[in-house]
Amino acid sequence: MSQYGEPDHYILHLSDTHFVTDGDLLHDSVDSDANLARIFERLERTGQRPEAIVFTGDLADVGEPEAYVRLRRIVEPAAERLGAQVIWVMGNHDARPAFRSGLLDSAPTQESVDSVVDVNGLRIIVLDSTVPGFHHGLISDEQLAWLEGVLAVPAPHGTLLALHHPPVPSVLDVLTLVELKDQNKLAAVLEGTDVRGILGGHLHYSTTCTFAGIPVSVASASCYTQDVLAGTGILRGQNGSQAFNMVHVYRDRVLHTVVPVEESATVYEMSTDHLQEAIDKLVPAFKLYGSTTAPAN
Repeated sequence: MSQYGEPDHYILHLSDTHFVTDGDLLHDSVDSDANLARIFERLERTGQRPEAIVFTGDLADVGEPEAYVRLRRIVEPAAERLGAQVIWVMGNHDARPAFRSGLLDSAPTQESVDSVVDVNGLRIIVLDSTVPGFHHGLISDEQLAWLEGVLAVPAPHGTLLALHHPPVPSVLDVLTLVELKDQNKLAAVLEGTDVRGILGGHLHYSTTCTFAGIPVSVASASCYTQDVLAGTGILRGQNGSQAFNMVHVYRDRVLHTVVPVEESATVYEMSTDHLQEAIDKLVPAFKLYGSTTAPAN
């Protein structure tokens, strides 16, 4: 039996679907719909049962109402089959009125999209980091006051904060133009609270960091990704390396696992019993050649 025990919660973290008009390809080469559908097909085929699916923004590429309708048609039936609730987060490519009406069945207003969702004792706070008409992020003073009030009462299993613009530096210098501004104000609100992790998107590549002493996990995009070795002052989008994250919440830790969208060729496949047999066979050989520890893989 694992020394860590079973996780208390299992959450899926996806980001940046960038849906476009029906029949069109994103940047004339990326089928955003097919990529997302492939993720859910694989999840169902492998028997995954997450409690919730969090989409951290840029759900549509230019905020078209039709894009949200099509996104919902793919996600909600799959989520129902998986037994998961869906949590939508605004991104800078999204439009608040269409987002609200198309995904939340609410009035198409320009109000900030902030909410609190209980997932069997785990609190997920959705924070709208967008600034209408711009691509950088900002949390308003009103939002910060609201967030401080919510966090004043701890949740039974702690809190995950989900927002589009992650409060992390980027290896791509050009992305400083569209980063989250005034991050120190958010840090002041989060310090000393029960927030156990921050989920973000926006960057189109997977990365991790800490913010105000809290682990931050950025999910890559399901549409296209950024070449992190593109060079100074350059953004190079690529149709490859798409991924999503699995988030397993334990009593004393949170585990983030990056899963590529594309499936690769099998090198070998081994059950638990066979793995133990292989380890047992390797141990005598390693002792013979002067090592007391055999590798597990």
